[in-house]
Amino acid sequence: MAARIKKGDTVVVISGSSKGTQGEVLEVRPSESRAVVRGVALIKRHQRARRMGEEGGIITREAPIHLSNLKLIDPASKKPTRVGFRVLENGKKVRIAKATGEAIEG
Repeated sequence: MAARIKKGDTVVVISGSSKGTQGEVLEVRPSESRAVVRGVALIKRHQRARRMGEEGGIITREAPIHLSNLKLIDPASKKPTRVGFRVLENGKKVRIAKATGEAIEG
């Protein structure tokens, strides 16, 4: 199945505690239907020191968010939009922004 949201896309959170915040997708986990977004859904993790000089302490990092809680930011209009697909004449399948109908790069 084709991915509606890919690594490197700019998305906005549409529900949850981080509602309204934007960020870049760092990682997509299709099997879990989740994505990790930079600066969104920050959690604190208590980590123990390891042998190789890695320090312990409280580390802040991003938690995965369900894909249904994310909307892609349209590169043309800079507004949130749904994503659809279209097959071009040459047989290539591309993502399109439902709001503007423009093809999305990437």
